[in-house]
Amino acid sequence: MTLLLLHSELSKASFEAVAAARQLGSFCIGLVGADVQETANALAGAGAEQILAVQDPAFAQSRYSTDAAAAEALVKASGADVILAPMTSRWARALPGLAQRAGGRIDTHVVALQNEPNGPVASRWYYRQRIETTLSRAARPWFLLLDGGVAQAWSGTPGTAAVKLVPVDFPAPRTEVLGIEELSSDQQTIRPEAQLLFVAGAGWTKKQKDGQIHLGDAERLILGFVSQARASLGSSKSLVDLSGEGEKVLSFLTHMHQVGQTGATPRHPKGLATCCHGEEPHVVGWRFIGERRAINLDPNCGWARGKADVLYVADAFEVMAKVNTLLG
Repeated sequence: MTLLLLHSELSKASFEAVAAARQLGSFCIGLVGADVQETANALAGAGAEQILAVQDPAFAQSRYSTDAAAAEALVKASGADVILAPMTSRWARALPGLAQRAGGRIDTHVVALQNEPNGPVASRWYYRQRIETTLSRAARPWFLLLDGGVAQAWSGTPGTAAVKLVPVDFPAPRTEVLGIEELSSDQQTIRPEAQLLFVAGAGWTKKQKDGQIHLGDAERLILGFVSQARASLGSSKSLVDLSGEGEKVLSFLTHMHQVGQTGATPRHPKGLATCCHGEEPHVVGWRFIGERRAINLDPNCGWARGKADVLYVADAFEVMAKVNTLLG
């Protein structure tokens, strides 16, 4: 039996995980949250044999002790030997410890699942997304954390679901969530669901054709475009690391923005690289971008050698200024 673990707050990754579970045949759903009935109704047509749930106000917040206890109760109640969950920060924190306590095994960042006669076969990447492997395990229970894009998101008509509540004993929480502080939507620059990834390279901080550095103009143009286009912002490693070399940097960039061999491998439908050379360590992070375009003054840069679908040989400052004007 396969068990799909979900929190009551559904996302695109949740519906992708539902589609992945359906590929493995019969499965049941385990829900965790303060109130799960609405979530269960949204999944009523998913084809699960049953919907189990643990429900308590303590499960509304991300906390290792309560999340692990909830998942353990659902695994025992379902009798499942294969447990799936989307690769969210909450499940990534709770399930490895549970797998250890249950005497099982866990694999993370699974990008594809197949149902074989001897059991599920999972695919994942190694060596900074350069080598794709398939693996299966005889050990049970087997926990699998599924990356975004593992399957086409399931969509179905909501209904009225029968939910079986599972009792769970969990230790009294030692922490209390007083509130959440987060950036406003205008300040947020990392947007996994955005249609476009905009990547800034080190060329933005170099001397321009007038012999001067225009860092203020660069920040204004980049942030202006990201805000107006609702794009996600990325950066090459060289630009992120410039501060360590004593050079001027774009103030809003962090290592969280880094894309490439030592950074993230985003999966946006479209990508636009500016002032990047397009060399292999950077391009490896672009392998899952659907349509790749680049702006560079050098017609012989790495992007021109078959790594970009379209290369604009132009000044990125001038191009983005014009684009921002059109968007405005």
